[in-house]
Amino acid sequence: MIQRLFSALFVLVLSAAGAMAQDDPASQAAADIVYIQVEARTSLASAQISVREYADRVDDVNGFSLGGGWYGVALGPYTRPQAQGKLTELLQARRIPVDSYIEARDAYGQQFWPVGARNDGAPVVPVPQDPTPAPVVPEAVVTAPAATPDPAPIAVADPEPQPVPEETLQQARQSEAQLTREERDALQIALKWAGFYNGGIDGAFGPGTRASMSRWQEANEFDPTGVLTTRQRAELQRQYNAVLEGMDMEMVEDARVGIAMQLPLGAVELDRYESPFAIYKPKTDIGARVILVSQPGDESSLAGLYEIMQTLEIIPVEGERTRDRRGFNIIGENDRIIAHFEVGLQNGEIKGFGLIWPAGDEERRSRVLKIMQDSYRRIDGVLDPALVSDDGQAIDLVSGLKVRTAKASATGFFIEARGTVLTSASLVAGCERVTLNGVHDARVLATDEALGIAVLSPVERLAPRRVAQFRSGELRLQSEVAVAGFSFGGVLTAPTLTFGTLEDLRGLNGEDGIKRLALSALPGDAGGPVFDTGGTVLGMLLPKDQPGGRVLPEQVSFATKGDRILDFLRNNGIQPVARGGLDPLAPEDLTALAAEMTVLVSCW
Repeated sequence: MIQRLFSALFVLVLSAAGAMAQDDPASQAAADIVYIQVEARTSLASAQISVREYADRVDDVNGFSLGGGWYGVALGPYTRPQAQGKLTELLQARRIPVDSYIEARDAYGQQFWPVGARNDGAPVVPVPQDPTPAPVVPEAVVTAPAATPDPAPIAVADPEPQPVPEETLQQARQSEAQLTREERDALQIALKWAGFYNGGIDGAFGPGTRASMSRWQEANEFDPTGVLTTRQRAELQRQYNAVLEGMDMEMVEDARVGIAMQLPLGAVELDRYESPFAIYKPKTDIGARVILVSQPGDESSLAGLYEIMQTLEIIPVEGERTRDRRGFNIIGENDRIIAHFEVGLQNGEIKGFGLIWPAGDEERRSRVLKIMQDSYRRIDGVLDPALVSDDGQAIDLVSGLKVRTAKASATGFFIEARGTVLTSASLVAGCERVTLNGVHDARVLATDEALGIAVLSPVERLAPRRVAQFRSGELRLQSEVAVAGFSFGGVLTAPTLTFGTLEDLRGLNGEDGIKRLALSALPGDAGGPVFDTGGTVLGMLLPKDQPGGRVLPEQVSFATKGDRILDFLRNNGIQPVARGGLDPLAPEDLTALAAEMTVLVSCW
C-alpha cells in the first residue's frame, strides 16, 4: 500500500515538473522567438518618433538598433506561428506597411524602446519578490573593557546597512492612495514616455494604467502586480528624468526682455543682449544655445524679423516653417543641429524664444523643449531696440548672430514678368540650393554650357519691377556699354554699374558666340546684363576664368551675344522681349533701371 502511494506521488511530481518546464519563460526564450519588422530609419531621432506613433495604434512595439546607423521598429517578441498570424491580421487591417516581414531576434541589437526593456531577445522573466522582510540585524553592543595598561586599539567595523524591504501589495496600495493628483499624472506621463501607456493623462488608475504598470514592472524585472511600490515609482521617475540630469532646468524671469520661462542653465548661460535678442551661449560641450526674442513692432516688423531670421547661420535651411499675421514657427535641421523658434505678436510686442540643440540627442532636446514651451509666459517689459553692442555690428552679423553665407554669389537678371532669371551656368553648377537676393529659392530650369548661361525659375512666383529688353541687331564697335552686377558678392545691397566699350564681336580666338569688352569687371559681376546706353541688353557677362589658368588683362571681359541668348530662351519655351535701340539714358537713370532688373544669385 505504501509503495503504491509513493509511486503515485512520484508520477504527480514528474507531471507537475513537466508542466512547469512547459510554462517556464526561460524555456520559451530558447524557442524560435521572432519579431515583425515594420520600419527602418537612418537616425535615432526619426526612429523614436516612428516608434511612438506605432505605439499609439498597435501593441508590442519595440525599437532596436540594426547596426550601420540604422534603427528598426519591430513588433514582438512572438513565436513564429504567433508572428505569422499577427502579420496576416495586421496586414489585412492595413495597420502596418505592406512590406513588413518576420525577422529572427538575432537581427536586432541594442533596444531603445520601450525604455528600460531588456534586449536579449527573450521574454522578460519577472524576478519573484521575497514577501518575507529581511531580518532586522540588531546593532552591536560594545561594552567598554576593564582598564588595562596600554590596551591595543581594536578596529570595530560598522554593521552593513540593510536594504529597505520592498513593500507588499497591500502596502503599495496604501502608499499609492496618498499620492496627489499631480503625482498620479506624473506617473502616467512617465509610463507614456517609456512606451507602456497610450491613454489620457487623467490621474485615474483604471485598467489601462494598471496594465501599463504591469508591463513596465515586467520589463524591469519586478513582480507584475499592476501596482507600483514606492521604490518602483521612484525608479520609473528616475528613468524618466535621467535624460535631464545636468540640465538644471530653472525658472528665469528677465524683465529686460519681458519673458519668464524655464531654461537649461546647466547647458547655457547668458552671454549678452543684442536687440532683438538675448543670447545664451553654450556652457558645456553639448553645444546648446538659447535665444530669447523681444522687440516692439507690428505685423510688418514681424514679417521683417521672419525674413531676417531665415539668413541666420544657427537656423539650417531645411525644416518646417509656418507663418501668419500673429506669429511664426521655424524648425531648421541638418546633420549638425536642430533649431526651433516660436515667435508671436501681441499688443505691439514681438516676443518668443529659440532652442538650438545638437542633432542626434533628440530625447533630451525634446524634453528640454517641452519644459520650455510649457513654462513660457510674457511679463512686462520689452528689449530696448537701441541695445546693440559694438561687437554685434558687422557685415556678417545680425544682432550679434552670424549670418549664413553662400559658397558663391554672382549676378543674374529678370527676363520674364513671372520672375524667371538668366545667370551664369558655372555659378549654379553643383549647388545644393540656389537663392535670389538671398531669400527666394530657385531651381535651375535650363542650361547651355557652351554659351555659359543658365535659366532659373523661382519656387514661388515673383513680380519684378522690370525685365530685360534685348537689343535686336548689333552695336557699333567702340560704342559705350555698361554692366550691372553685385561686384562684391552681396556685401552691397544694390548692384554696381561698370562702364566700358564694345571692342570686338568675337572672342580672342575668333569665337562667334561672344563679344569682347574693354571693361574692368569683378567676379561678382558674372551673369550680369550688358547694356547699351539706352538700357537695352546686348548680352550676359561671362566669368573671367580662362582655360589653362591663363590670366587676361584687367580691362578684358567677355559677354554672350544677345541673339544666341534669344534663340536659347525661345527653344526652352521662354518668350523674351526684343526691340531696337533706344535713346540714350542719363547715367543715373540707367543705374535705376539696372537696379530694378538685376538680382543677386547665390549658390549654397
